Amino acid sequence: MLLSNGAMRHKQLQHLWKLNWGARKPNSTSRIMRPDDANIVGNVHGGTILKMIEEAGCIIGTRHCNTQNGDHCVAALARVERTDFLYPMFIGEVAHVSAEITYTSKHSVEVQINVLSENIVTGAKKVTNKATLWYVPLSLKNVDKIIEVPPIEYSSSEQEEAGKKRYEAQKFERLETKERNGEILMSVSLPDRQTKEPYTVEYSQSSLIHLVGPSDCTLLGFVHGGVTMKLMDEVAGIVAVRHCKTNIVTASVDAINFHRKIKKGCVITVSGRMTFTSNKSMEIEVFVDADSLVEAEKGKYRAVTAFFTYISLDKDNKPLPVPQLKLDGEEEQNRFEEGKARYLQNKAKRLADKERHQ
Repeated sequence: MLLSNGAMRHKQLQHLWKLNWGARKPNSTSRIMRPDDANIVGNVHGGTILKMIEEAGCIIGTRHCNTQNGDHCVAALARVERTDFLYPMFIGEVAHVSAEITYTSKHSVEVQINVLSENIVTGAKKVTNKATLWYVPLSLKNVDKIIEVPPIEYSSSEQEEAGKKRYEAQKFERLETKERNGEILMSVSLPDRQTKEPYTVEYSQSSLIHLVGPSDCTLLGFVHGGVTMKLMDEVAGIVAVRHCKTNIVTASVDAINFHRKIKKGCVITVSGRMTFTSNKSMEIEVFVDADSLVEAEKGKYRAVTAFFTYISLDKDNKPLPVPQLKLDGEEEQNRFEEGKARYLQNKAKRLADKERHQ
């Protein structure tokens, strides 16, 4: 029986929708936490969790963006919204990471991630993380080409409008952050800690240098976002430990902005410095600078920026008071005030969310 043009078109759309939904439907991955995922007291590193979150987002984003005809592509991480670490995870627990596409613009994909920890001995489960990531699809033929994203079906116009507002907000913040950093590279020197006073910015500031190898990279030869975030968390953790000399855990990460790609063969310098301390938390600014060994004439550039928040814990994983940061000079005072504003803003948001869910 021959189908009419309208019926054929309807059947084609149904087929495309099934392909689209099959690529974007929620997917999940699970992995048991091992000793090399955690610190010396058994708390899983925040960077380990961030790396798993990014991997899940990359998988679902890449699948979705390859449902249309045309260039094949890889979803590249552009931004991670604020991520809260609600509960610590420990060695021996299983991390379940689920990802779902919640909005698409012409050239970007929003992915919502949930992380659940499971104690496989007692069966106890709890949500440890919720995150929102934004990806852009890069052509496998041309790494500098961003291809168009297949649209998704929304359950309502309100859902689509809410997603559009989130897209516009993150786009504005990303551009603002990029302009603020510009090409001015703020260096973090490694001080002689024997001659520096404890609890100062200079005493705890730290850097890590890493040569980007093939195992760090995507099919297109640039660094996985999760690899970069793991290194950033390691440096921030070192800064936090040097400041308070106790066990520390990641409490939250403010938006991580990926300004420029980092290619295989680059040397990256991951730097961290304390910006703000409250009674029970400390904020650390982390930035990643890249320097190509092959294209040395292009010089060093700022690739990624973020703010990490840590808390200090005692042997029973209870929060400890954080030593107050000793400031030196107007620049450190300004960074402290900016960090305080972020702290108060995030605190107000948490209280508002708590009231809304009561």
